[in-house]
Amino acid sequence: MSAEPPNRRTHQLERFEREFGAARALRRVVAPGRVNLIGEHVDYSDLPVLPMALRQHASILFAPRDDGRVPLANVDPRFVPREFEIASEFEPFAAGDWGNYAKAAAQILARDHGATRGFDGVVDGDVPTAAGLASSAALVVACALALCVANELALEPLAFADLCARGERYVGTHGGAMDQTVCVLGRAGHALRIDFAPLRVEAVAVPSDWRFVVANSLVIADKSGSARDAYNARRASCDTAFERVRAALNEPDLRPPALLARHGEAELLEVGARTLTPLELARFRHALGEATRVERAVAALRRSARAEFGELMNASHASLAGDYDVSCRELDELVALQRRAGANGARLTGAGFGGCTVALCSADRVEPLLAALDREFFRPRGAPLAAFAALACDGARVVE
Repeated sequence: MSAEPPNRRTHQLERFEREFGAARALRRVVAPGRVNLIGEHVDYSDLPVLPMALRQHASILFAPRDDGRVPLANVDPRFVPREFEIASEFEPFAAGDWGNYAKAAAQILARDHGATRGFDGVVDGDVPTAAGLASSAALVVACALALCVANELALEPLAFADLCARGERYVGTHGGAMDQTVCVLGRAGHALRIDFAPLRVEAVAVPSDWRFVVANSLVIADKSGSARDAYNARRASCDTAFERVRAALNEPDLRPPALLARHGEAELLEVGARTLTPLELARFRHALGEATRVERAVAALRRSARAEFGELMNASHASLAGDYDVSCRELDELVALQRRAGANGARLTGAGFGGCTVALCSADRVEPLLAALDREFFRPRGAPLAAFAALACDGARVVE
């Protein structure tokens, strides 16, 4: 859902309004992308994370229907029109097809809440695709919200976020619930500390002089396509590691957060060293360390301790690049460049395998940092500057 020239977007939207607006009331929903500040590859282990919602968003202009059809157009010409009929179970389009995210929302709402009415819609937005900024979750949430409007369903926000997370697994990626939760419950000026099982959210104010700069590595990170198997393999390794350590400790019913709280990181790593393969131990070490870093980062955020928060981001990237093996040359180059240009810390954000980095700096360092990125990373590649200072925004909503 990357931005298209205004004339094409305007033409698409005006044509839709002419076709449907005269006979039916048009509505619009928006759902933001997100940048994860710290806590990567741990939400699927029910360990805490700290993302914030972005001003970049997915948007759907739509007209509710009386039947179950969902015809969807997209202002981006890379995404051809898709159409399907709502059902509690149906075959997906080909792997990686954008229409599967709409199907994901429709299937879970039909199955769990009896949704039967579709909508005619056109998708717009400016969340970069396959960049680790939750463009897929934004689309699922937007589609689910449009379907709720069409079917006159009112769901409690936490329940709606959980539904969207479960629904998105339809595309074949075995992810956690971070992306959908922050897309639904984002709050302007705040990061969200999210805990799982049960799902709960705490908004933590971002200090006014802090800035998080997001930079795109220009390497596609397609979590529902080419990177899906690698992503799912890491989750499987983590699941196995926690299962074996629980068995060794005779704690079969403890979820990872309770296991970590009861036994501590050092004891769990000691048990892991005796019971896990080297690969499982590496994945396990990252998960435990990252959960601890999130706890410390939330405390640093509350104290406005920018240098400490930056150090935790640096440690997170080292763990993701080493123990979790999800970085790449371009991400490592961006992280090193951002640190040299005055960032307190920098790390990859999202699932990795490409996508974006996020760096923390003071407000007065944003322009020099962006200039350094343009000069040393993007221009040598013949690419326009693909970096911005992130603004924490509100979550998904109906705007018309």
